[in-house]
Amino acid sequence: MILLVDVGNTNIVIGIYEDNKYIASWRLSTDTKKTSDEYSIQLMQLFTQNGLDPKQVKGIIISSVVPNIMHSLENMVRKSFDIEPIVVGPGIKTGINIKYDNPKEVGADRIVNAVAANELYNKDLIIIDFGTATTYCALTKEGNYLGGCISPGIKISSDALFERAAKLPRIELEVPKNIICKNTITSMQAGILYGYIGQVEYIVKKTKEEMKSLGLGEPFVIATGGLANTIARQTDVIDEVKGDLTLEGLRIIYEKNRE
Repeated sequence: MILLVDVGNTNIVIGIYEDNKYIASWRLSTDTKKTSDEYSIQLMQLFTQNGLDPKQVKGIIISSVVPNIMHSLENMVRKSFDIEPIVVGPGIKTGINIKYDNPKEVGADRIVNAVAANELYNKDLIIIDFGTATTYCALTKEGNYLGGCISPGIKISSDALFERAAKLPRIELEVPKNIICKNTITSMQAGILYGYIGQVEYIVKKTKEEMKSLGLGEPFVIATGGLANTIARQTDVIDEVKGDLTLEGLRIIYEKNRE
């Protein structure tokens, strides 16, 4: 049994992999103030509720974009499982050739997604991850990570509008039927979500142009993250949604580094 932990700015996604399949996945709130003991209690409760034995965990891998939480998480792993975790970072085998000016600047989540995408699709790719921030990454069939861009996530945009405009309410992120809306809530939903769809389409278009200028073929576009399905239903530039892309990347990296 392998424990896979992906730490994002908003949520910690945890997966349990055994016998060539995912047998459980959980989502916790990311909280840098929690102690290792608090995280241990939460995790042990999840194991118990799902009828799983923590003693069966033979390996653990962690990917994080939140440095301040790592001390608590690594201590929790050592105390609860008596295992030294693999932490995605410099020195870890990935099979990906990072073409960034400074490869150490690339977020662990982007590397993990690239590893999974390269293994699963084996073609030129654009990877979109709709998280707290939305990341766009260009990856070649040969595993060359070319770079990409980062924009504020959809929820950040929505929260900023609510917090900075006194008369505008907090809204659910649902796509309305029309863009000419008759009330404030649907007007905000239309502006935020259709505006975001427009951003996705334009960035994908420009990324494809730059990749083709490098002599690459038409890239396949995959999306992951919380709102990937919501956006993908409204546009034809996303070829496939892969919800477990990050967990799959963690599993692959674990296999490359477990010895």
